[in-house]
Amino acid sequence: MIEITDSFEKGEWDAFVLSHPKGNIFQSTMIADVFNRTKNYESISLMAIDEDDGEVLAVLQSAIISEMQGLLSKFSSRSVIQGGPLFKDSQKGLEAVVSLLKHYNTLVGGSIVYTQIRNMWDTSDSRQRLDSLGFEYDQHLDFLIDLDRKEDEIWSGIHKSRRKGINRAEKNGIVVRKVENSDEVCACYELVLETYRRFKIPIADISLFETAYDSLVSKGHADFFIALKDNKAIGTRITLNYKDIVYDWYAGSKQGVDYVDEALVWQILKENAGKYKVFDFGGAGHPDKPYGVREFKRRFGGEMVNFGRYEKVHSATRKKVAMVGLKCIKSLS
Repeated sequence: MIEITDSFEKGEWDAFVLSHPKGNIFQSTMIADVFNRTKNYESISLMAIDEDDGEVLAVLQSAIISEMQGLLSKFSSRSVIQGGPLFKDSQKGLEAVVSLLKHYNTLVGGSIVYTQIRNMWDTSDSRQRLDSLGFEYDQHLDFLIDLDRKEDEIWSGIHKSRRKGINRAEKNGIVVRKVENSDEVCACYELVLETYRRFKIPIADISLFETAYDSLVSKGHADFFIALKDNKAIGTRITLNYKDIVYDWYAGSKQGVDYVDEALVWQILKENAGKYKVFDFGGAGHPDKPYGVREFKRRFGGEMVNFGRYEKVHSATRKKVAMVGLKCIKSLS
């Protein structure tokens, strides 16, 4: 028999994630702690255990994000499962992950609009099972850059136009370094906020950045980079670091300042060259839809992959209401 529980020892959970070939920071208890200390965020963590011997068979962790509170919460809340669920590569593991997702659907179905599973690897072997549980697959691109090599090798793999931009950033007096205090964390947030508003994308509360900085940086699991020109903050990039992967988490920059984004990415690549194996450059959109960020990322020489995403709508009616509300918010921003 398989038991699904939300009561477990953190050490047992983290040991499973750490030892799993696909284990990642988004399925760790440390990121759950960050989410639980963030305004309008809540982490759900579920574990599947073999009742006969107590073996951990699968884990699933999601972030519930609510744009509004109170009665409107169920019309504005969504769940993001990134890099999960994780399960044992066995028949029991497969049975466990199905039980886990069924339990999850029952648990959250009445309180959120939809769930999105953001894949960090090829999940084609699991697609049929996920489809049977109502998770619909769609394409979504990503870029992965090999960090397991020397700095000059990474540099030579970058497109000429990007290298030119990096050199010009230096000539223009742009300096990139790591954030040193809470005031600079606030400056980073303001840059991300400005960027997200420009593209009409919802942004998390500043408490996400503050908590991540306080909890993860000292442990080596996050880096906050800030770009300065004439001692003024003009750009930022935040990474999450776990096992052999550096994940590009948040980015923002002043509009009209040339080459700052190139300088930030290069700083991340050269600082992590030979220390980690992969820089996960984050999403690059649907292959059939124009997306300017994709071309920017492509020219850093990474491998383009199409791991895709899954989405399950828990209430079509609530989603329609949510989409109308989102359009209204965008029109006002």
